[in-house]
Amino acid sequence: MPERVRAGIVGASGYIGGELLRLLLGHPHVEVAAATSARLAGRSVDTAHPNLRGVTDLTFVSPETLEPVDVLFAAAPHTQTMARMPEFLGLAGLVVDLSADFRLRDPAVFARYYGAPHTAPDLLGGFACGLPELYRKELTDADRISVPGCMATAAILALAPAAAAGLIEPDVVVDARTGSSGSGATAGPANTHAERSGALRVFAPAGHRHEAEIAQATGLAVRMTATGVEAVRGVQVLCHVRLTGGAGERDLWRAYRERYADEPFVRLVARRRGPHRLPDPKILAGANFCDVGFAVDGRGGATLVAALDNLVKGGAGGAVQSLNVRRGWPERTGLAFPGLHPV
Repeated sequence: MPERVRAGIVGASGYIGGELLRLLLGHPHVEVAAATSARLAGRSVDTAHPNLRGVTDLTFVSPETLEPVDVLFAAAPHTQTMARMPEFLGLAGLVVDLSADFRLRDPAVFARYYGAPHTAPDLLGGFACGLPELYRKELTDADRISVPGCMATAAILALAPAAAAGLIEPDVVVDARTGSSGSGATAGPANTHAERSGALRVFAPAGHRHEAEIAQATGLAVRMTATGVEAVRGVQVLCHVRLTGGAGERDLWRAYRERYADEPFVRLVARRRGPHRLPDPKILAGANFCDVGFAVDGRGGATLVAALDNLVKGGAGGAVQSLNVRRGWPERTGLAFPGLHPV
C-alpha cells in the first residue's frame, strides 16, 4: 500500500479549490491537512462548497498559519502567487501551482499577456508543465509543477498530434467557448446571472492569454478568441487549421490514434452521425477526460475540436493527475468519475 501524503490547498474557497477538495478527499493516498481562505478562516469548508456537506469536518485556516506539508496546491489568483512562491517552496517538497504565474517561460511574454511584470523570473524555468499527455517524463521527478489553463489544455491536446506529425500549417486560429465558472467564484458584475444568462459574450475577440501557452507547447503561431456561454462548467475549442500537402482524414486518424492510444484521459470522438459526433463538454462535467475530434472540409482545411470540464481536466483534475504521475501511482487514482448523461 503506497504511503499517504499530507496535502495543503492555498485558495481553497474558490471553485478550483473546491474541486481540489472534492478530488483529494476521495483520493486513497492523500490526507488533506489544510485548506486556506483568508476570508472564511475558522468556518467549515462546506460554507463555500455545499457539495462537501457530511464528507469532511475540515475548516478553513488562515494562509498565514499554514504549516509544512508533503504537497502544496496553490490555487490563488493570477499574479498573486509569484510573490509567495518562495514561501510555498519552503513549506512543501512538491508544489503544484494552478495559477498562470509559472506557465510561461519568458517573463516578457508573461508581462505582455498579464499586464504586470513577473516578480520571480528566476523561478520560471524550474516548473514542469502539468499536462501528462505531453510532459509525463518531466513530471516523474518534478518538485515544481505548473498546471496549464483550461482552454490551453484543450487546444494543446487538440493540436499536438497533428502538429507533431507535420500535418498542419503553422498558422492556426483557436476559437474557444467557456462556461461561467471559468471566471472564478469572485467574478465581477459582468458575470452575474442577469448579465450572463442567455448571452454569447465575446470577451476576448483577439489575443486571449492562453494563446501564449498554446504556442509555447505546440510551436505554432496561434491566434485565439474566446466567448462566454451560458453553461456553468465546460470548455470547447475549435482549432481552424490548413492541412499540409496531401494530408487528409486518414492521416489525422493515424496521428491521433498513435499519440493517444495509451492515454487514460483522452478519448477520440469523431463520428459521422448521431447527437454526439464531436466533443461536447456537457457530458464531461465532473470528469477528468478531454475528448478530442476533428472534421476535414475537403478543401485543404480541418477543424480540430476538444472539450473538457474546465474545473477538472482543465484545473484540479490535471493537478491530481500530475501528482499521481509524480508519485508513481496509477494516473486514474482518485479520478475515476466518468461524467453524467443526461444532465
